[in-house]
Amino acid sequence: MATPRLFKLKAEVAPAASGPRALVLPFARVRVDTGVFHLDQLYEYAIPERITASIQVGVRVQIPFGGREVEGIIVDRVAKPERAGELKAITKVLSPHPVANADSLNLFEQLAEIYACNPWDIIRSAIPPRVASVDKLFKQSDFQKTSNRKTGTTFEAFQPFIQPHRQLNSFISQNIDSGSILVVAPDEKDVDLIIDSLSESGYSPIKLTAAMPRDQRYSNFLTAMSSEKSVVVGTRSAVFTPVSNLATIIIFKESSFDHYEVRSPGWNSRTVAQLRSTNEGLKLILTGFSPSIEVGYEIENRQIKFVTSRETIDVKSFTPADGALLPGRIFSEIRTALKTGPVLFLAPRKGYGNALLCAHCRNIALCDCGGRLSVGSKAANPTCVHCGKHFDSWKCTFCHRDKQYLAGRGIERASEEISRAFAGFPVIISAGDVIKGKIDNKPSLVLATPGAQPDVDGGYAAVVVLDGMRFFAHTDLRTAERARELFLETSALISRKGKVLLVLDESHPISASIARWNVAPLLKRELAERSDLHLPPYTTSAVLVMEQSAATQIISGLNKAIELGRLPQSTRVFGPATIAKGQAKIVLHVENIEAPAMIAVVHELQRRRSIAKKELFTLRINPYSL
Repeated sequence: MATPRLFKLKAEVAPAASGPRALVLPFARVRVDTGVFHLDQLYEYAIPERITASIQVGVRVQIPFGGREVEGIIVDRVAKPERAGELKAITKVLSPHPVANADSLNLFEQLAEIYACNPWDIIRSAIPPRVASVDKLFKQSDFQKTSNRKTGTTFEAFQPFIQPHRQLNSFISQNIDSGSILVVAPDEKDVDLIIDSLSESGYSPIKLTAAMPRDQRYSNFLTAMSSEKSVVVGTRSAVFTPVSNLATIIIFKESSFDHYEVRSPGWNSRTVAQLRSTNEGLKLILTGFSPSIEVGYEIENRQIKFVTSRETIDVKSFTPADGALLPGRIFSEIRTALKTGPVLFLAPRKGYGNALLCAHCRNIALCDCGGRLSVGSKAANPTCVHCGKHFDSWKCTFCHRDKQYLAGRGIERASEEISRAFAGFPVIISAGDVIKGKIDNKPSLVLATPGAQPDVDGGYAAVVVLDGMRFFAHTDLRTAERARELFLETSALISRKGKVLLVLDESHPISASIARWNVAPLLKRELAERSDLHLPPYTTSAVLVMEQSAATQIISGLNKAIELGRLPQSTRVFGPATIAKGQAKIVLHVENIEAPAMIAVVHELQRRRSIAKKELFTLRINPYSL
């Protein structure tokens, strides 16, 4: 008979007890990453004496929650808990270094109310992931002085002219004596250009972007928190960084879409910076070629001081005729410019032919599935943009003729026409996957799509905006704002003696705005239209996206809430509108003064769906686009 073996535990060492409780302020209030929308309150935990020295505001800890171990951040230490009974103890300190201060934690709470979300959704964007090896490179004593120097809240909006990245140097040199400076740019390209410009001026800026390696990003984050005086340059998440001795925040190209967070809850850099400025007594500088409509509204109401460049630009408009890419009178201007330097052509689309029409009857070429046909290159056959079907011998389904007309010229087709018109000059294309950061200052034809315009030392001899009305032809409310910013940003790439040539109706007001470098008349006109229609920024909006099956019930509930007075009487409900993948969209508008009440109701609706274990809808407060 076999002798039974002794029972052996997988882990023979029992978990160590938390030990005696801390003698001074033995309890902590903790913001916990619960992973559940409605569990968004602060939780209290006992502090073991063995880790009491490391438990301070902003430190990351591990705590037991719901039968598992999760992460939390210390919000406060207290002598007595609000909750009666025995409290669970903090398991361990994840990092001895604080990653937030009292101002940061207060900011997270405010933003959670503004955007109707769980505060941890904000924290996830604000604080980079921890890297243990980086923690070892810093001393706890480095983080003792992280308070901000109060300079007095001021809001200023600047409209730059040429070389805006270099103009930031003057802002920084004027404000660096007051304390650290945080610059928030829309994308990695702008961050690199700003850092290069600052480095040439003798600064050693700290870079903070989501595209950086995790260890480098976390190291730079801790460095920004511990340095006595620094210049920090980053993308939108950098706006949360509790920079030591911070005095000034600069939002670069504040109207850019990239300042809006894509993930829930969809906060934007400008709102966060304005809150920080008010809470912490910081100077806020907003820069951009054309203010966003929200900033225009605040300039109009004298909440923001607006400073514009006094410049006069040589602008000429050429009304397009007969579908020609370049009107006849523009050729002589381009040839003259090519004698002194490169000419930039801004094309509205990438690709070759994005819309195919019958050359005889002008009907749009469609596939059997209903998708439009496009042409990928000069020798390519038409292809359906939806199902990918190729048409080797295409004929119009209406008149049965086979002559094709490309109505939607892409940049590749435009380059063919322009190179034929100006033979002998090299052609440079910056679009799609091949984007040129910088080119040589010599006569050449440079074609680029929006956002891919290369820089050139000394500027372009001329900038040509092709098919100008196409930039104003989109359907969303931000179309005019984007077009204004794009036209002025591209125009700023000219040399001091360069020209701006617009393929656009001569009566369009954007021509006069560029010539005088003044967007105020356009802003006032758009603000007047928005006011008449009761649209943002004169109202606050909320967009709810949900399964189509739930939309009718939610609409009914919202209308009932208005009848019963739970939602403000100024609330207007639009929808549901069917969108892709079986989903529906509901839009709410409310007067700005009553916005907190509307947001609170929508937040409570989302919280109740979470409690009932129903699928949450996607919620955006004041989104970039409705």
